[in-house]
Amino acid sequence: MNRAASVTLCLLLALSSSVRAEAPASDEGRTWHRLVGILQYLQADYPAAVASRSEFELTEQKSFAAEALDAAKDLGPAAATFVPRVKAIQERVNRDADPEGVSRDCGELVENLVLAGGLARSPRKAPDVEHGAKLFQTNCASCHGADGKAAVSIADTMEPRPTNFHDAELMEEGLTPYKAFNTTSFGVPGTAMPAYPTLSEDDRWSLAFFVFTLRQPPCQGQPPRASLERLATATDAELAKEYGADKVACLRRNIPAEDEEKALVAARQAVADAMRLGAAGDYEGARTELLDAYLNGLEPVEPKLRGRNAVLTQKLEEAFLQARLAAERKSPHLQDEGRELLSLLDQARRESGSTTSMLSVMWLTLLILLREGFEATIIVTALLAALKKMKAPEQVRVVHAGWVSALIVGALAYVLGRKLLAGAQREWMEGVTALVAVGMLLYAAMWLNARANVSHFMGELRQRMQGALGRGSTFGLFAIAFTSVLRESFETAIFLQGLAVDSAAGVAWGVLAGVLALAVLVLFVNRMGYRLPMKTLFSLSTVVLVVTAVMLLGKGIHSLQEVGALPLVPVRFFTVDMLGVYPDALSLGPQLLLAAAPLLFRALRRRPRVEVAGDEATRAPPLR
Repeated sequence: MNRAASVTLCLLLALSSSVRAEAPASDEGRTWHRLVGILQYLQADYPAAVASRSEFELTEQKSFAAEALDAAKDLGPAAATFVPRVKAIQERVNRDADPEGVSRDCGELVENLVLAGGLARSPRKAPDVEHGAKLFQTNCASCHGADGKAAVSIADTMEPRPTNFHDAELMEEGLTPYKAFNTTSFGVPGTAMPAYPTLSEDDRWSLAFFVFTLRQPPCQGQPPRASLERLATATDAELAKEYGADKVACLRRNIPAEDEEKALVAARQAVADAMRLGAAGDYEGARTELLDAYLNGLEPVEPKLRGRNAVLTQKLEEAFLQARLAAERKSPHLQDEGRELLSLLDQARRESGSTTSMLSVMWLTLLILLREGFEATIIVTALLAALKKMKAPEQVRVVHAGWVSALIVGALAYVLGRKLLAGAQREWMEGVTALVAVGMLLYAAMWLNARANVSHFMGELRQRMQGALGRGSTFGLFAIAFTSVLRESFETAIFLQGLAVDSAAGVAWGVLAGVLALAVLVLFVNRMGYRLPMKTLFSLSTVVLVVTAVMLLGKGIHSLQEVGALPLVPVRFFTVDMLGVYPDALSLGPQLLLAAAPLLFRALRRRPRVEVAGDEATRAPPLR
């Protein structure tokens, strides 16, 4: 056994004196982690054992392979597909063959097992390295020395020799806190290194992280932002490559605890609780836990996640909906959906500590403003153009008051932040606002369509129509402009606040560029609107309003589904989040009806009327 496998031999031999304990994890979860830990030993140690041609070390590797196969079989049906792969590894180990291939296959299998088992490879909270230092000095210094160099007399009598935690080769290339954590949890089969499950999970993580500080100099300055997931699974050399060699000491000694990662860890714990409840038959409790995981874990940090990785964020939202659906249907597939969700949450955690450059934030801000502002800009511009054509300048002021008020609300949302408008509150507001906007937009579409016909056939009544508009439609026009812009304004504020964490300057420059781009768009559409014939203008405006109403209807229903206010009715279909299209019958059905309504209305208007007088039927010409 080389030094990587014997990292904590003496440390573990002494840890039995620890007094604090907690209830052990589930047997299944421990077995998944045990299998991963054994494969990690094979991955790191087997090539060196083959190269050494040591009979002792080769025999030891064979025992590791046998233990791995037993652990895989203990998992039962959940790991049935992995058993042949473990057997293939064992066969090569028994023949002392293919060291590179065995190491590679063990690494790939570890990643697959982490995904299939929904395993966490990092602590639930930032480890307490000071507490880890006390554990080390009390229980481990007698073998490893107070400084971790193993320069004590008893070390000379041990085989293998206790690890020197100042060994650059070991600490930079072979060992990670997650591997050390697994060693303290399960020991090393076939050696004197026992398992110590009586140590609490927090203790084991604190100790695992502490041993990585022994060779580090004092921290100078602040550590860069890095996720616990990354710190737990990276070697010192990998951290040096990613953040710079001068930052490793701070990363190991001053472990950052990001609010974003705390939320994701809370979401992960709630999902794990949901899986446990589902396995026990409590599917209603599982559904509640999944809803809590989404609203209090993912939703508060979703804007920042979406700005960094929109594809991953979309996968997370879909995975949450699928897991909730499995719980509602009392399906055993809840376990599979839960593991997929845990894997995605861990991927988000790995990225949670990454920073985004000012230029990247600026471009993201610009794209968000263009995306969120495009529909509202078109709607408001269409309304303004229509009013200009109808020579109703007093109503133009009402429309301006509506969209400006919506921007003010969005600015307030940005100032107040996500703490007051997060989770379910945000989804409820988006959902209700979207549905109200649908009603307003339909009203606007019918109003524009009616005015187009009136102006085309009854030009002489234009002045009377304008007077009626001024008396009765002021609030309606204000509401149309306000609700059309409010949802986009509010959502944009939340997104920008998430991006501002990485670069407030980038957000500021992006907002400036976005406002200028939207102003150019408004002027372009506005000028184009004046050049269009009146009938064409109103027709295009009607189409824009109806299409936007269909989009907002889908988004509004989807938001209410996410907070559990409406049930899920999934169907085979594609997702286009920007257009409010989701694979769910509860949103697609109303959208299709709404989209078809104008065509049906137009067909009914064009159908000739039949008047019956006595025995004769006379066909009346259509109204023009």
